[in-house]
Amino acid sequence: MNEEYMAEALKEAKKAFELGEIPVGAVVVRNGEIIGRGHNTRETGKQTAGHAEMAAIEQACRTLNDWRLEGCAIYVTLEPCPMCAGAIMQARISDVYFAADDPKAGAFGGVFDLSVIQGMNYYPLIHQGLMACEAKNIMDLFFAKMRDKRNKRTGEI
Repeated sequence: MNEEYMAEALKEAKKAFELGEIPVGAVVVRNGEIIGRGHNTRETGKQTAGHAEMAAIEQACRTLNDWRLEGCAIYVTLEPCPMCAGAIMQARISDVYFAADDPKAGAFGGVFDLSVIQGMNYYPLIHQGLMACEAKNIMDLFFAKMRDKRNKRTGEI
């Protein structure tokens, strides 16, 4: 069942890819139903907070008409950054499933781990590595495409 939800997050990542956005996708699930979806839109939306997790969380909050997402799980293709990890914790999401690690910006073990910093008022359970190969593949393809475009513009090889 978890793979089914991560597959839906990967579909969202592909939407971001098609927009020329870094291909990250997320879904929020409650009681076996997807109640929020999102993909990166920072470039197309010209928004700092245009991250997949933020969009999925906002949609889930509207669906439930509540800012508290207790009992919900979020599935995201890349380890959440500090902003998104904070939003996940503020929303009180119970479980976080992420595919690929993010050693440069991850906040659930990559650079640091918000889920173990003492003094926070809420801690989700973290599950990492679900469908990591698939998520890494789409990221690698995206960045190879970006490098190819840049090299064609500059005449580099």
